[in-house]
Amino acid sequence: MSDSSAKGLHPRTQAVHHGIRRSQYGEMAEAIFLTQGFVYDSAEQAEARFKGTGPDEFIYARYGNPTSRMFEDRIAALEGTEDAFATASGMAAVNGALFSMCKPGDHVVAARALFGSCLYVLDLLAKFGVEVSYVDGTDLDQWRAALRPGTKAVFFESLSNPTLEVIDIEGVARLAHEVGALVVVDNVFATPVFSRAVDLGADVVVYSATKHIDGGGRALAGVICGTRQFVREVAEPYLKHTGGAISPFHSWIMLNGLTTMDLRVRAQADTALTVAQALQGHPALSRVIYPGLADHPQHALAMRSMGSGGTMIAFEVTGGKEAAFAALNRLEIIRISNNLGDAKSIVTHPATTTHQRLSDGDRAYLGITPGLLRLSIGLEDAGDLINDLMQALSA
Repeated sequence: MSDSSAKGLHPRTQAVHHGIRRSQYGEMAEAIFLTQGFVYDSAEQAEARFKGTGPDEFIYARYGNPTSRMFEDRIAALEGTEDAFATASGMAAVNGALFSMCKPGDHVVAARALFGSCLYVLDLLAKFGVEVSYVDGTDLDQWRAALRPGTKAVFFESLSNPTLEVIDIEGVARLAHEVGALVVVDNVFATPVFSRAVDLGADVVVYSATKHIDGGGRALAGVICGTRQFVREVAEPYLKHTGGAISPFHSWIMLNGLTTMDLRVRAQADTALTVAQALQGHPALSRVIYPGLADHPQHALAMRSMGSGGTMIAFEVTGGKEAAFAALNRLEIIRISNNLGDAKSIVTHPATTTHQRLSDGDRAYLGITPGLLRLSIGLEDAGDLINDLMQALSA
């Protein structure tokens, strides 16, 4: 489907048809081009391709591949950006987006509430001479105070992991653009289904496609979405030379994931709201965090920016780590793992897994208490999930 014919179509239609590149055989399903290199008709053609004469003229799988290009075209269309570059993992996307744009002496402002590996990448930037300032992502006054003329970029998760703070993308983008900074948004929890990051001012959007885009917990992948200039002139040279490109097979998995993503994610979000409502007021819990609940501090912002509370819930078990572990170990349907966005519901204890490298003080500041659990809602029946949680918490 061409870019012109795709305009005006529903995202669900684009997710099925956009970006398909058929071979001479006219296959219906997207083809997997499992090849490392490509053959040239002449030495002159090889020379021309290495000069970069066109996006469809592939030279090496680390630089680009027809299957990967289908995935990149499709996710860019869904996200509303000019282009995209697919990566080997979500963290390759975060690393690639930030390291490709920064040099020693640059200044980056980031929200404190981030996934542990994202914080690690920012620590690496600091080790290489980039000044990194941290702020409370929900406080626009802190963003305003930290930003200065010459700030290179701001970086935050639109929905923070794991405490589900909702960042005002529009407000942060307005402040960042006033000083000429790029707005880089990790949009994993919001998903491409509920994302309005680009409309709200984001310049670069990164995803761990491992999560909702795959949707089945099968493969690692990531993607950087942005302007064609940023993707092809800034991010791509860094990623193709440092080896962060996606494999064609994983691109094929992600392509197929996109075809059902809208249906899956909307069903998961509906279930998440039902489960969160059922957990509210449970005597074993001291708090339930879900942006779709009216008592969430940024509920109105979440509804305005996403139109949904998303697929993730966090809740705190009274009694700390011991009580939280006891509840985890009694679950029968919901599985303990550190992934999310899967068809299977997954629960995580962030303090001892995804955020264990943080100091006790940093975890306390971020609200990652010993009793906090992060729940990724899958495609199971809502009643079955509620019954499983209730029996696990009953003791």
